[in-house]
Amino acid sequence: MLEADVAIIGAGAAGLSLAHRLTCPAPGSRRLSVVLLEAPPGPLRPPPRTWCFWEAAGAGRFDAAVSASWRRLRVHRPTGPPIEDDISPLRYKMIRSDDFTRLITQDLARHTGTRHLEATVDTVDGLPEGARIQARTAGGEALSVQARWVFDSRPLGSLPAARTTLLQHFRGWFVRTDRPVFDPARAELMDFRTPQPPTGLSFGYVLPTGPHQALVEYTEFSPTTLTGDQYDAALRHYTGTVLGLDDFEITGTETGVIPMTDAPFARQTGPCVFRIGAAGGATRPATGYTFTGVQRQTAAVAEALRQGRRPLPPQPHPARSRAMDAVLLHALDSGLVDGAAFFSRLFTRVPMARLLRFLDGETRLHEDLGIGLHTPVRPMLRAAAEVPRLPRRPFPGP
Repeated sequence: MLEADVAIIGAGAAGLSLAHRLTCPAPGSRRLSVVLLEAPPGPLRPPPRTWCFWEAAGAGRFDAAVSASWRRLRVHRPTGPPIEDDISPLRYKMIRSDDFTRLITQDLARHTGTRHLEATVDTVDGLPEGARIQARTAGGEALSVQARWVFDSRPLGSLPAARTTLLQHFRGWFVRTDRPVFDPARAELMDFRTPQPPTGLSFGYVLPTGPHQALVEYTEFSPTTLTGDQYDAALRHYTGTVLGLDDFEITGTETGVIPMTDAPFARQTGPCVFRIGAAGGATRPATGYTFTGVQRQTAAVAEALRQGRRPLPPQPHPARSRAMDAVLLHALDSGLVDGAAFFSRLFTRVPMARLLRFLDGETRLHEDLGIGLHTPVRPMLRAAAEVPRLPRRPFPGP
């Protein structure tokens, strides 16, 4: 049996971030023994993916893994000229999960006290002072880990009951062109020149990593996902008809589904067992962005552990933000607002840097009210009045 102060299940953004914060603390901080359990290669291990977030320019904690960053962002309305803004002092950053994993595992390997193991977790059982994990290696060998605290970052089997749940689902192509067609100084954050679905919204997304390379995605916020052929058809339309790309090579793909829900997520499942990451409510309901929420949550957990406090992962998004998100999700799901028009109007009337601070929950009440006045006020007030009366129902799945 292995024993540790902390056991972390799952080696995605949340599991790796927490292990990194515990293994590589600030000088003079208390060091804890850590076991990080990652599923062996196969269906339980998440596929490679891309994470995007914004933070102040300068040296970020994970800048060595950043593939590209931008301070100019552009939003295309369904018609008319695009909206472009400089988000300084922020930068919009992109990290590919393989680069992030490589950076973190290299750091973990340089420090003693952390063991990174490949094993499939079968059970997590509570003990009077901790928990015991039963797992199996890829070769079928039994593995038992006992820890004072356990943090589980594995995806949930089903979503909690919610008043509204939409799915942010997407497919992206990493493309390479012969001609220099991309401007690496600016990213296309939302391009609404795509056919809009009956419920929710759709948009294109372009992250140039050089004059000849970019990640081009088609994204929908809607109740159900598409088939593979439908995603590819949407991407062919976007790259060809909208962007005018007629000759390019697809060097890679990514596909994902992110729940956008006002459901409450349980962050504790036993006296010493907690959920972190998307399973612990780190995803911002109205946008699907998760990486920044993960960093807030894991930083708070690591600090609590170092100080000897009970490490309940915090809800990384303020209650006021979650309440506003619930209203927006209902307005989109019910058709009270046109999604493309709603976001186009916001980006037209509010500086992008302020909107990004708002989406991070870092604006003050008077700023939130000011942003709210730039939305369709009557439909949003109606949505706000209806949300408290909506029943919470289980989500049937994508």
